[in-house]
Amino acid sequence: MLDAILDYQFMQNAIIAMILASIVCGIIGVIIVEKKMVMLSGGIAHTSYGGVGLGYLMGFEPIIGAIIFSVLSALGIGVVNKRAGKDSDIIIAMFWSIGMALGIIFIGLMPSYPPDMNSYLFGNILSVTKVDLIAMAVMSVIIVAVTIILYNDWKAFLFDPEFSRIRGLRTNFLEFLLLILIALTVVVLIRVAGIILVIALLTAPAAIAKFCSNNLKSRMIISIILGMLICYVGLWISYNFNLASGATIVILSGIAYLIGYIISLKKK
Repeated sequence: MLDAILDYQFMQNAIIAMILASIVCGIIGVIIVEKKMVMLSGGIAHTSYGGVGLGYLMGFEPIIGAIIFSVLSALGIGVVNKRAGKDSDIIIAMFWSIGMALGIIFIGLMPSYPPDMNSYLFGNILSVTKVDLIAMAVMSVIIVAVTIILYNDWKAFLFDPEFSRIRGLRTNFLEFLLLILIALTVVVLIRVAGIILVIALLTAPAAIAKFCSNNLKSRMIISIILGMLICYVGLWISYNFNLASGATIVILSGIAYLIGYIISLKKK
């Protein structure tokens, strides 16, 4: 595989995408797992399909459409979520379904032959383009920068939100900012794992890291390393055995989580 990385541009793009995805996945995944926002993240991910379809229909880069739809749906879910209370799961499901439905309609309205959407639905890290990499890099820099700048605020917000409010921390601002970061992370991961499979990659390394440490910074570092390892091994397997890369990476994520879970039970 090392020869392929050196010889082929698409393999070099895949490795860069893998590194970027692992970094943002490790950072935001830890926050999602701690705040129990997995279902919400799934809603944002599936809504982005509408943006991909719109991009193809209107003739602009689909990943840009995914960013627009993801961010708007994240903010919409955040606003409705605060007012819906117990009905929040229903609201998320509606965003989830409508986003997917819009994507299907937009693709169906295309006058020409519809494009192959499998790489967006199920992921194909080997098909990542330079435009995808630029978009992924920009979003990764934003996510990392915001996390570093507001690290202490995130820590207080995650582990003691009530005390954060008493301290005068802008918890509403942090909550909506987190939703935007989740939306950007989802878009970064779409080309690696796909819209349908993205949740597994987003949560598995972070959940395993939770078994290993109670420290937020340590969890993020462990999650990033695990994400890189899982993505690289998955890429190696998919390349050598001609398997779907996104599905292979996600299956490895699930296996890694099960192993971590069993080990944690034995320790207890």
